[in-house]
Amino acid sequence: MQVSNQTKRVVSDALKPVSRFMSGPALVAYIAAAKLLFHLLTATRYGIFRDEMYYYACSQHMAWGYVDQPPLIALVIWITRHTLGSSVFALRFPAALAGAALVWLAGKLARELGGGRFAQALAALAVFMVPIYMIMHHWITMNTFEPLIWMGCLWCVIRAINSGNEKYWFWFGVLAGIGFEAKYSIVFFLGGVLVGVVATPERRILKSKWLWLGALTAFLIFLPNFILLVRHNFPFIELMHNIRRTSRDVVRGPVAFVLDQGQIMNPILFPLWLAGLAWLFFAQASKRYRVLGWTYVVVLAIFIALKGKNYYVVPIYPVLFAAGAVAFERITRRMAWTRAVYIVVLVLCTAVLAPLFAPVLPVKSFIRYQAKLGIQPPKAENQNNGALPQYFADEFGWEDMVREVARIYNNLTPEERAHTAIFANNYGEAGAIDYFGPKYGLPKAICNHQNYWYWGPRNYTGESVIVLGSDGAGDREHFRSVEVAGRADNPYSRMDERYNIFLCHGLLWNFKDIWPKMKKWG
Repeated sequence: MQVSNQTKRVVSDALKPVSRFMSGPALVAYIAAAKLLFHLLTATRYGIFRDEMYYYACSQHMAWGYVDQPPLIALVIWITRHTLGSSVFALRFPAALAGAALVWLAGKLARELGGGRFAQALAALAVFMVPIYMIMHHWITMNTFEPLIWMGCLWCVIRAINSGNEKYWFWFGVLAGIGFEAKYSIVFFLGGVLVGVVATPERRILKSKWLWLGALTAFLIFLPNFILLVRHNFPFIELMHNIRRTSRDVVRGPVAFVLDQGQIMNPILFPLWLAGLAWLFFAQASKRYRVLGWTYVVVLAIFIALKGKNYYVVPIYPVLFAAGAVAFERITRRMAWTRAVYIVVLVLCTAVLAPLFAPVLPVKSFIRYQAKLGIQPPKAENQNNGALPQYFADEFGWEDMVREVARIYNNLTPEERAHTAIFANNYGEAGAIDYFGPKYGLPKAICNHQNYWYWGPRNYTGESVIVLGSDGAGDREHFRSVEVAGRADNPYSRMDERYNIFLCHGLLWNFKDIWPKMKKWG
């Protein structure tokens, strides 16, 4: 009779009774709570992130999708601002919850893979200690929920394998459908799972009605967004094509891409997830879970081949941490001291790295700390960020910019203000006007970038326009008069967010006539 890993774990745990307050699930819950507290305490250390303000604006224009993302993130923010409010802390609360839930789910994955108390706790702790997860769960963005959805899908796969209950594949489909409404990159994850299923004995599930019911459910959940994409000629594909043409993203070779994984996932965790991958492929005890190893390899290969950003792979790692924790637990049964040593080294290494990836230090202290360490996180985009890495620089300068715009706007006569548009050249500036503007009595921005283009110029003709994010050269060609009226110049913001603000009069055409030609997606 074959005994499953889960049965062995249950028997092993039963032979070593512990208090329920020190059980594996309890330890995982403590670590998840610590993750939640960490993000709540640092939520407002700096400022609001560029993309958060854009998603906030999208939540004020609810739709089944947008140029650059599916509708889930806008829905989450819509619910948040109607329940908790619109403060930075309130908007980021769901992100902190998602981070804590991912830690908890990593522990459950380890348990399902046959891990005991130590493996469950180590898997959870590993997720907590990942630098890039500290960034992802600091903001409310599409990336916030992606790892949680992917791991929810893989939990269903493992449960289906362990229990023999094919209905878990139906729930896999439900989560996959939600994943399509969160971020389109789930299609690559599903491709990895499919390869894993076909390449292993799990291919028998292809005959299950529950798998196909799950696939149908996933499609039905995705259908409203798919219809929108069809009706608008797949704007997301046009957007990605434009981004590739601009060479905005850093392209890494295969070796550099893999090395980036070790750095952004925490170098001290590299042996753990690599051991997890090896265990999934080569250990006899994990033979039934080979599909998980194939999923990772395929996802990694796809993003390398497509020249994707280095962080596109990070949602898959919690399952490797869980597998690595199980392998480590088994290898060290007779060397328990090595477990304590690794935990201490992991915590110390993370304590050194955390200020580089989470807003735990005042900004001036961060700059000094980064210079002293001499460590630069790998870049995902070709941008001049100034003194701070892009993910921090994009949290500075926005309210300063809006305050300066308000000064210019409020110095106009009431008659001028009535027909003065605030035109932004990218969604970050427009989002900042829409987020902070009500505080300063400003109207909503108009913008030709991303989904703002769909929202149009409203009733503005171009008679009087405050222009943001321009060098002024094009404005002088398009307006009868152009004057420098102010400047956005926060020392910690990105270099391209430091610019003159122009007050322009007499657009040579009506906004409504030229708006269709002003589209800027990229």
